[in-house]
Amino acid sequence: MVTPRDTISTAIRQAAAQGRPAVVGFMTAGFPDKADFRASLTTIASAADVVEIGVPFTDPMADGMTIQRASHAALAGGFNLPWLLAELEQLQPRPRAPLLLMSYLNPLLAYGLDRLPAAAARAGVAGFIIPDLPYEESAEVRAALDGQGLALVQMVTPVTPPERLKMLCAASQGFVYAVTMTGTTGKSVAVPDDVLAYMDRVRAVSPVPVCAGFGIRSAEQVERMRGHVDGVVVGSALVEVLERREDPAAFIRSLRA
Repeated sequence: MVTPRDTISTAIRQAAAQGRPAVVGFMTAGFPDKADFRASLTTIASAADVVEIGVPFTDPMADGMTIQRASHAALAGGFNLPWLLAELEQLQPRPRAPLLLMSYLNPLLAYGLDRLPAAAARAGVAGFIIPDLPYEESAEVRAALDGQGLALVQMVTPVTPPERLKMLCAASQGFVYAVTMTGTTGKSVAVPDDVLAYMDRVRAVSPVPVCAGFGIRSAEQVERMRGHVDGVVVGSALVEVLERREDPAAFIRSLRA
């Protein structure tokens, strides 16, 4: 039986089979405005291999200025998690690309772990990324998501010790989110050799695909990552495209040039 989390790995591997890194496109739910959310999601999903939807939160510790700004604007516009799940459940036709929610833990606990997984599954969500949930404290969330076959994606960094790296990769579902740098999102990185060597180390111990994130903004960076990762996560740059009211699908396609 194919579970929702299986669709994430499958989509990333299908891109790799075409000789290119998969693109995981990030958008902030409810930004630039709630009225355009479904249209923006549909457009991004038409070009991206996987879509990561950020759940706005008041204290997004892993996010840089662009995503912080988008989150605060969405919250000021009336965003809440029940609205997002209802929007996704009503979206027709469902996007081809698997959907992930990136959320800090508080909004999920406020919604209720007893009802969140079923609601997420009804909404077509395939998994979650929860940056402030340490692996050692994730058993309850993991068990809840397992009941619906939803992924819990683990994050690793360049300073993750080797034994912990193996543990996190073994526990990750859907893919491993390999952060390119210490710090927050949004800063562009030149992808030096040591970052590529780090990605190679992650891939060597990961049973699921590995996607690099933080600072990915250009086709040159994506090309540099080819052969070292299975995919890239494009966040702040894509949020800025939406903020400027430009075509997000065209931007995603430009990353494959």
